[in-house]
Amino acid sequence: MYPVARSSARLVLRETDIGDVSGVHAIYGDAEATAHMSFEPRTRDQVGQIVAGWIASATAEPRTEYGLVVVERDTQHLVGVGRLAIDPHQQRAATMGFALRPDAWGFGYGLETVHLLLAAAFLDLDLHRVWGARSPLNGASARTMTAAGMVEEGVIRSHIQRAGQWRDSIVHGILAAEWERPV
Repeated sequence: MYPVARSSARLVLRETDIGDVSGVHAIYGDAEATAHMSFEPRTRDQVGQIVAGWIASATAEPRTEYGLVVVERDTQHLVGVGRLAIDPHQQRAATMGFALRPDAWGFGYGLETVHLLLAAAFLDLDLHRVWGARSPLNGASARTMTAAGMVEEGVIRSHIQRAGQWRDSIVHGILAAEWERPV
C-alpha cells in the first residue's frame, strides 16, 4: 500500500520524505530517545541512509517495510517515527516499532502513534496480528502498548546486543479481532 496516510485529532502518520532527515535524526541521534532501542545513537549520515531506505521501500513490490513519520497536525512538526515490518515467518503479521522526540514525551503522542500504526495495519493492510518488542526497562512503552490494547505475551531472552551486553525483550501483541478502533 502506498501512500500510507492516517491521522488522529493531533497527529498525522505519513510516508517519509528526504526532508525528514533532521527530524528523524532528532530521535535516532539522541542518546535519551534511543536508550531503550536496539541501537546506539545514529549519525546524521546513518539517519540519511535509513530515511533513503524507507523511501525506497515505500514503492517496492511487494512492500514489506513501512518507515513512517509522525507530525503534529497543526504545525507539521515531526515528533516521532513509526515502523511496520511485514513478518515473513507469520501469515498476515507485522512487527511494530515507534519512537518520539524526547521533547514530545508526556503528551500522549505515543498512544496516538500506536493507534495510528494499528489502524494502518488492520484497516489498510488487512493484517491479522501485530507485535512489538520493548526493553524490560521501558515502562513508558509498556504502558503505551497496554493502553492501546496490546497484550504482554512473553520474553525473548538475550534478544538484543547493545554496547556489548545482551538484553531481553518483552513482546506485546494484538490480533485484528481484539483491536478496538479509537473514537
